[in-house]
Amino acid sequence: MNTPASGATPKVRERKDGAAVPLDDHDRKLMNLLQSSFPLAPEPFAAVATEAGLELDDVLARTQRLLDERIIRELTPIFDTRALGYESMLVAAKVDAENPHRAAKIINSHPGVSHNYLRDHEFNLWFTIATPPDSKLGLDGTVSVLQELTGAESIRQLPTLTLFKINMNLEMEKGTDTLAAPAGEAVMPRELEPVDYDETDIEVIRAIQGQMEPVARPFDAPASRAGMDVDSYLNHLAGMQERGILRRVAAILFHRRAGFSANGMGVWRVPEDRIREVGVEMASVRGISHCYQRPTYEDWPYSVFTMAHGRSKEECDAILDSIADQHDLHGEDRAVLYSSTEFKKIRLRYFTEDYAAWEAENS
Repeated sequence: MNTPASGATPKVRERKDGAAVPLDDHDRKLMNLLQSSFPLAPEPFAAVATEAGLELDDVLARTQRLLDERIIRELTPIFDTRALGYESMLVAAKVDAENPHRAAKIINSHPGVSHNYLRDHEFNLWFTIATPPDSKLGLDGTVSVLQELTGAESIRQLPTLTLFKINMNLEMEKGTDTLAAPAGEAVMPRELEPVDYDETDIEVIRAIQGQMEPVARPFDAPASRAGMDVDSYLNHLAGMQERGILRRVAAILFHRRAGFSANGMGVWRVPEDRIREVGVEMASVRGISHCYQRPTYEDWPYSVFTMAHGRSKEECDAILDSIADQHDLHGEDRAVLYSSTEFKKIRLRYFTEDYAAWEAENS
């Protein structure tokens, strides 16, 4: 293991189309519903319209506008990577601080890299990566190839040991106090085990993954592609949800365009015997989208990771400060890493040929 050394401060570059876009109350209400309450029904937008107090045509038009203006990134099913047998992990890399874009471009070329950020730390490039069950390299082998290709001085593999929360659902209507407060009863950690699936499951996933159209009956097209009637297709999706393969169908937002200009990765040095208790409580905070236990290293003592999203750095700080106060984790027991550049953020595509093609080209 390499010990981090001081390096140059990375240059902060503005992202294209990164500025927040004005939204009215109906937009914010609609975005909250599309993130959390999109039903598996033949006409899901009609149900959303009823809950939003809007006409169906207005909801469809607003959703299309939010997509066109790059406020909603996509409306898409969200599948559980681990349930499908894919290996995945967060990776922290120490790359050339003067030219991190070169390394980022190489890392982004892997189809299993869904997120890649430049962060204000000696480990400056942070990315999530997944490999399919039939990968010849496997996850460890793929990370080793990426380290060689990028010339990264050091790599830290940070797989999820315990998943306390994953719910990228930005609060569009309420303020900082709501984001910094518990959202309700804490949910116990989830297991991260593959489940059984068959060729029908694979065809159902292939038919729907990616952007769904904002039309009155958005499940008709994927059902047709899968060779199923809509009711059978929706019943199958519901069954996949019960089995843990499908989390939900939801809108994924462009954070900055939606007004959330800051995201801070709060990391915490929690005593081993308190990790489960503390992780569950941290995960219950509304402004925390992700909460995990990850391994520690001699040069990385933080065992619990939380992602905070806010309309400003100050709002992120308020969310994380409330956690620090609640659990008496201050000073060297905590750190916050802010992202300065988003190099990649996508939803993974499953059961494609892209993974094998990347391995053939790079190994």
